[in-house]
Parts: sequence; structure tokens; C-alpha cells
Amino acid sequence: MSKISGRRNLSTILSIMTIGVTLSVGLGTALAGDDNVTEDQIVRALTPPPQKPLTRGLSVGPQADPAAIAAEGRFVRTIRNRTTRSLSSGEREEIATIAQTKPNIDLEINFDYNSADISAKSLPSVQALGRALSNPDLKGSTFIVAGYTDAAGGEAYNQDLSERRADAIKHYLADKFGIAGSDLVTVGYGKTKLKDPSQPLAEVNRRVQVVNMQSKETASK
Repeated sequence: MSKISGRRNLSTILSIMTIGVTLSVGLGTALAGDDNVTEDQIVRALTPPPQKPLTRGLSVGPQADPAAIAAEGRFVRTIRNRTTRSLSSGEREEIATIAQTKPNIDLEINFDYNSADISAKSLPSVQALGRALSNPDLKGSTFIVAGYTDAAGGEAYNQDLSERRADAIKHYLADKFGIAGSDLVTVGYGKTKLKDPSQPLAEVNRRVQVVNMQSKETASK
């Protein structure tokens, strides 16, 4: 009887440990959108993976098309120094397509109601972003600052609001951290690209995504 009881206790302990590990993993994933996101977390998320050197005689899998890489670089250069409203819908879609393969992080940055004023509780996240983009590992790269809204309201209204909010982040980073405006490309997507379409009004959809589009070695060339 005592052996059975001992086994049950051990099973209970293991179950609790498993739940604890699951919660820890979930929390780590959620930190990307947390108000207390840190500079280090942003740097890690936006740092491109190291390039593995090619070894003669060994197969290293499919390689990126040099022509495609060159075309992507040319496109990125065309959107630098552009205003948010000057981007066409086609250019916005091309940015979104390229961004899917680039280091990125979603930040839940709140704004005052019906405005592009950054809320006081979100300033720590924006400040952490400013410090991260000033980090030597990232400084000089070209970054996309993309604004998104939830599904409440009309398309035109949300598009305008997402653009103004992306611009607000860019201006704050330039004014407070001296980050070159040409290194920050702002784009708004309104409610067209919900992060959670199953919950169109959820807070997770009201976010700012930052994407590292280009390594600093080629960003300013």
C-alpha cells in the first residue's frame, strides 16, 4: 500500500514539474510582446544568425539566389528615406514578404486612445528598443517599424492610425537615441494583417513589429 502511495506522490510531483516547465516555456515566448521586454531580448531577436562558412567538397544545402539577394538589397535602398504615406500598397506587400524571412520581434506598444501618443506604460519598451538599436551588434542596419491595429473601425481610419503610430515610434527613437531616420523605415498595415484572426479585437493585434531588413555591412552602401 505504501509503495502505491509513493508512486502516486512521485507521479503528482512529476506532473507539477511538467506543468512548471510548460509555463516557463510559454512565458519566455510571450516576453516578445511584454511591456517589460528588455534590450537584450530585442537584440537577440533582431540579430541575424551567423553565416556558416562554405566547406569545399561538402554539400551545405540549397543556397540563396544571388540575383534575388541583389534585387532585395536594391528594393530596401529604394524605401530608405521614404515617408510612411509615400509607400504604395505593392511596396507594403513586398516589405511584408521580405520581412517573413528576417529577424523580427513583435512589441505590444500601447498608445493613448484614438491617438499616436505613446502611453506612459509602454515607454520602457520603446526605450529598450532604442537602446537595442543603438547596440553595436545592430547599429547601422535598416529596420522596418510596422504598425498594426485590431479590427475595430474602418479600413481607412485604421490604416492612417497605424501609419501615425509607426511614425511616432520612429520620431521617438530618432529624438531620444539619435538613431538615423534613414535606418528606420515606417509602414502601416492597419487591420489588414491581424496576428490572431480568430480574435480580431484582441490586444495582440495592436502591435508594432520591428524587422531587421539588412545587415549593417551593406545597409548604408
